[in-house]
Amino acid sequence: MIALTQLVVVLDATIVNVALPQAQLELELSDTERQWVITAYVLAFGALLLLGGRIADYWGRKRSYMVGMLGFGLASVWGGLAQSGTELIAARGLQGVFAALLAPAALALLTVTFPAGRERGTAFAVFGTVAGTGAAVGLALGGVLTEFADWRWCLLVNIVFAVVGLVGALLFVSESRVEGSNGYDVWGTLAVTLGLAALVYGFTLAETGWTEPDTLGFLAAGLVLLAVFVWIEARAAQPLLPLRIVRDRGRAGAFLIQAAIGAVYIGMTLYLMFHLQIVLGLSPLLAGLASLAMTFATMITAPVAARLLPTRGPRVLMTGGPLIAAAGMLWLTFVTAGGSYWTEVFGGLVVVGIGIAFVIIPVQNVALVGVDPHDAGAASALVNSAMQIGGCVGLSVFTTVYLGAVERSAAGGEGRVAALTEGHSAVFLATAATLVVAAVIAATMLRGPRPATAPDQLAEVPAHIG
Repeated sequence: MIALTQLVVVLDATIVNVALPQAQLELELSDTERQWVITAYVLAFGALLLLGGRIADYWGRKRSYMVGMLGFGLASVWGGLAQSGTELIAARGLQGVFAALLAPAALALLTVTFPAGRERGTAFAVFGTVAGTGAAVGLALGGVLTEFADWRWCLLVNIVFAVVGLVGALLFVSESRVEGSNGYDVWGTLAVTLGLAALVYGFTLAETGWTEPDTLGFLAAGLVLLAVFVWIEARAAQPLLPLRIVRDRGRAGAFLIQAAIGAVYIGMTLYLMFHLQIVLGLSPLLAGLASLAMTFATMITAPVAARLLPTRGPRVLMTGGPLIAAAGMLWLTFVTAGGSYWTEVFGGLVVVGIGIAFVIIPVQNVALVGVDPHDAGAASALVNSAMQIGGCVGLSVFTTVYLGAVERSAAGGEGRVAALTEGHSAVFLATAATLVVAAVIAATMLRGPRPATAPDQLAEVPAHIG
């Protein structure tokens, strides 16, 4: 039941990607509104995840889980029945809010249900496997539902998950909570949420010009609010994010790399879906299945990366991995309007998947090794928040890059499909540049060989529990 919850939260970040071309046509979404269907979910989820962990711990994990699951299901129904782009975006944002309550509550329940021993390791292994494959399941399931039912079922399918989760919680889960002081960092939450929203919106406005007053105003407001968030956290009695977690140079580098990977993965998969369906003419089902080349390459390479980690150290893997993935993204920049999947896309996806495997294996290790047990939950939640926040900021930047490339291509007399292809190519180039930045961060911020955390130790560190 708890693993099913993690599957729902992760797959909902990608399941809509396959359905977006049809949703855009039916609801007459602009390209900017189309981006916000994804951004609204990951922004709310990432910004509120730390607070969700605090609420689950103090208010009660079972209660938080049930409220989160019920709210997530209702928000999914609203999105599935949406009659306008505004409704769909609002519903996706609400999904993210409840996911931020649901995910840490589920993992906290897993932690207290399996407090120690072999069963705990097995439970976390199952949970981690589901989390790792959720995005791929989302793309495949989204293709099936869009192909044989309707894009709306990519949201309405969550009703089934919600019912199973609620019934399971009522029958099998006991309440648990942390005793003692239960203060919430409300001001910190407001500052970081509004700051990130302003920053993302500012990047969205940049499509009309980086020097426009509105663009500069929102970007500046976002940076100021994030600075205020840091100031609040340095003085709060119970901060949302204890700053001591990010003062370690290597750990801070791991969080930045995780954000870069989130930006690349969320942004690249979205525009990959558009290219496969709109330019290459693949059906939603085939597009979803075609994207799995990257996932399978990651799954096959991950054991190799795990064996290399103790001997080579995370710095080598986390520098080389992004560079390999960047080479795959550069491969994808050569897509053409009349090209084929097998010659222009498949190989690039495989190379990207191989590179990503060398990052995802050590990144949580580096982020969590040496963290005080009292901060383990917040540090784990921050790893996941960094991925979501990096995704929403990256997607807003990539959308600006995409729209600029399409506009320039169209102005040069290119046809619609050729212009869209130029936009997709520009996004793939931007993601390659992001991966190179991630490699530079790894090379400069991570130290040399660092003791690797053993798998059983990793299982003892719960994520999402603020």
